[in-house]
Amino acid sequence: MDKNTQLLFGLVTSLSSQAWIQLGKIKNPINDKIVRDIEAASMTIDMLAMLKEKTSGNIGESEEKYLEQIIHDLQMNFVFEKEKGDEPVVEPETKKEPESPEPDKDKKDKKNSPKKRKKKSESKSK
Repeated sequence: MDKNTQLLFGLVTSLSSQAWIQLGKIKNPINDKIVRDIEAASMTIDMLAMLKEKTSGNIGESEEKYLEQIIHDLQMNFVFEKEKGDEPVVEPETKKEPESPEPDKDKKDKKNSPKKRKKKSESKSK
C-alpha cells in the first residue's frame, strides 16, 4: 500500500470516527460522554461523500469500496438518529462491581481472640 493510499484511509477513518461520535453512537474521547449533534454529523457525512466524488477515477477499487461502505453505514445510521428527533441520548450503564460488605470485625475478632486460642491449646495438651 503506497503512502497516499494510507493517508486516504487515515483521513476517511478520522472523518468517519468523528461522524460516529456526532451521531451519538460512540463516546467522545475528550469528555467521555455520548452527545448527539445531527447537524455536525450531516456535514461530516457530506464531506466524505464529496471526497468520494472528487476522488472518483483517481483511487483504486478497494479504496472506493471502503469509502462507499463507510458512507452507506453512516447515512443509514444518520436516518435512524434523525428520526429519533430530540430524544435525549442515554448512555449505557457501565457495569460496576458490587461493593463487598466489610467483614464483620466483631465476629472475626471473636473467632481469633487470644482466649479462644488459649482454650484450644489447653484442651489439646490434656
